[in-house]
Amino acid sequence: MRALELKIPPALLCLLLMLLSYGYGSWQQARLLPELSWLAVIGIAALVLGAGCCVAGVLSFRRARTTVNPLAPERATQLVIRGIYHLSRNPMYLGFALMLLGTGLLWQQLSAVVWTFLLMAYLQRFQIVPEERALTQLFGEQYLAYCAKVRRWL
Repeated sequence: MRALELKIPPALLCLLLMLLSYGYGSWQQARLLPELSWLAVIGIAALVLGAGCCVAGVLSFRRARTTVNPLAPERATQLVIRGIYHLSRNPMYLGFALMLLGTGLLWQQLSAVVWTFLLMAYLQRFQIVPEERALTQLFGEQYLAYCAKVRRWL
C-alpha cells in the first residue's frame, strides 16, 4: 500500500471529487445555482470556511518560507505551528473536506457527502501518515510535542 503514499496531490483529488459529484448530480437533475435553501446556505458556509482554512494554511507556510508541496514533506525546512496550525495539524486537508462537503450540500448531492468521508479516509492513510513519518524524522521531539498538543483534523 505504500506505493500509493504521497502520489496524488490532495487539491487535485478534491477537485476531481467535486466534479464527479457535480457530474453525478447533473445526471440526477442538480442545479449549478440551486434555490437558496437552508442546505445551500450551510453548503456556502462550508465552502467559504474550507477555502479560508486552505488559504490560511498556505499563508502560514509561505510566512515560514517552507514548502507547500504535499508530495514532498521531506523538503520542509520549518515546522509550522503558528496561525491556523495551532488549531489543526492539517488545515488544508480539513479545508478540502469542507469544500467538498459544501459543494455537496449546495448542489444537494448526497454523493458528495460520501465522497467527503472517502477523501478524509484516503488523506488520513496515504497523505497524513506518510507526512507525519517524514516530519518526525525531520523535527523529532519538537514535532512529537506539537502532535501531543494539536489534533490532526480539529
